[in-house]
Amino acid sequence: MTQRANLSELLPQALWRHFQMLCDTPRPSGHEAAVIDTIEAFAKRHSLTLLRDSVGNVIVRKPATAGMENRRGAILQSHLDMVPQKSQGSNHDFTRDPIQTVIDGDWVTAVDTTLGADNGIGVAAILAIMESDTVAHGPLEALFTIDEEAGMTGAKGLSPDLLEGELLFNLDTEDEGELYVGCAGGIDVSAHVACEWQPVADHYCGLSLSVSGLLGGHSGLDINLGRANANQCVALFIARLSDALPVQLVSFQGGTLRNAIARDASATFAVPASLADAVQAAFGKFKADLIAQYGDLETHMLLSLESADDVPQALSASHTRQFVSALLTCPHGALRMSQHLPGVVETSNNLASVSMENGGLTVQCLVRSLMDQARDDLAANIARHFQLIDADIELDGAYPGWAPNMDSTLLAQMRAVYAEKYGVEPAVKVIHAGLECGLLGAIYPHWDMISFGPTIRGAHSPDERVHIPSVAAFWDCLVAGLAAVPERG
Repeated sequence: MTQRANLSELLPQALWRHFQMLCDTPRPSGHEAAVIDTIEAFAKRHSLTLLRDSVGNVIVRKPATAGMENRRGAILQSHLDMVPQKSQGSNHDFTRDPIQTVIDGDWVTAVDTTLGADNGIGVAAILAIMESDTVAHGPLEALFTIDEEAGMTGAKGLSPDLLEGELLFNLDTEDEGELYVGCAGGIDVSAHVACEWQPVADHYCGLSLSVSGLLGGHSGLDINLGRANANQCVALFIARLSDALPVQLVSFQGGTLRNAIARDASATFAVPASLADAVQAAFGKFKADLIAQYGDLETHMLLSLESADDVPQALSASHTRQFVSALLTCPHGALRMSQHLPGVVETSNNLASVSMENGGLTVQCLVRSLMDQARDDLAANIARHFQLIDADIELDGAYPGWAPNMDSTLLAQMRAVYAEKYGVEPAVKVIHAGLECGLLGAIYPHWDMISFGPTIRGAHSPDERVHIPSVAAFWDCLVAGLAAVPERG
């Protein structure tokens, strides 16, 4: 049964109360000011020490509970921003509007938008710990980073001399019962092609193709699931046409975020009006082919081809072929699996977004790999690929992976905590996503680090939801983990 959420009724109440605050406070990447103001007021209200570093990260300190002053210092870390994805047709403004939450059985989700459980549940848990007078812990610091989803700006720019703790609890993974000890690094690849436009002949007509309603999802966690990429779907249809017809591309827009698989894309193109019926026939076959290929997976896929007005200029037919061919042959998806970690993606690329604006074409990709050299080699190959169509290339935002340390004392502690609470061993894993641990560990190399969280599904898409019972289990594990932090050696 689905009902509008009253999150205050859920347990643990303090965590869900803070998560409701986060849902009520707009916080897409780059717009964290309002939630930072709220945290500053929170720290003042609870007489906690708060400071900000030069890039805007927020650090809150809380003294140890009585009798635990000699425990090793712990840092609880989550990022403040969320991915702003919405369903097609939604008028939601992520910089202004609150997230509308819904309780659907054992899950909390949102109406037509991302929920922000990534990483809002982690932030909410930290705030609940920092205000509690019953949770036992040693010296405690909360590290709230900014802009993680858009570029990890906060983690990259973290000051190296502000934090005093030794043990980092990153609360940003999405499967309860799993402990993460490593992650992929990444790099952005942007290609920009200057366009030569020409007038569209009078005997041509305009048509607009749209592919929407795809699953999309997280470009790391979901990249190996075989989901359709809307950018490549649109490019495929135009490429098929351009093999036989003089097609001229007028516009192309697809995908919105570097770390989300493209759910929607559209393009307008011009063809001789006498060939419009042939295009419609080709679209019918294309639609049937996509349904045959993806229909069991992409059950909400929508495809349309409609007439378009006002197509005064377009790319030449030859430039159209070059561009859509480059999109189709750009690597996308899981490209190599790890030889050492069964079932884990080693290297991938997300063909994230395509846009035509300011007289040019821009393509953005996000490359990920567990191996920094493999990341750099794939990024260089994608750059070479788009240079074949005379693109200007920008490689930016590189961040390292987090190499697993199976001898970690924090890992041993949390495995014991989980086994004692639940009678089973937690899974120990490496994630093909860009946790901030790699960057943070480079700045504070003495830290012992682990990552865990509740069960979240559909992150980075409007299907995002968080499993309510898993939030309670995550909270219990965090509380027990803090109580078990050992004394300083």
